[in-house]
Amino acid sequence: MNKEEAEIKKVNIKADKCKGCELCIEVCPVNILSMSEAINELGYHYAEVDDQDKCLSCGRCAVMCPDILIKVYDINE
Repeated sequence: MNKEEAEIKKVNIKADKCKGCELCIEVCPVNILSMSEAINELGYHYAEVDDQDKCLSCGRCAVMCPDILIKVYDINE
């Protein structure tokens, strides 16, 4: 990911590899994550961000992801 993409998104999820465990959704303090209606190439509904602007950049979702598929950026730095 380049710097411009990080400035646009606070939370980046590798949806193509997500197994849909929903752990990230459970730990998000502002409830901005949900499961997609679409299915990825692995056959899972994947986590997606509903509202980037409400993200606190706390990183809880990234820490909780067992497959390390989530990166969180603090664009206010």
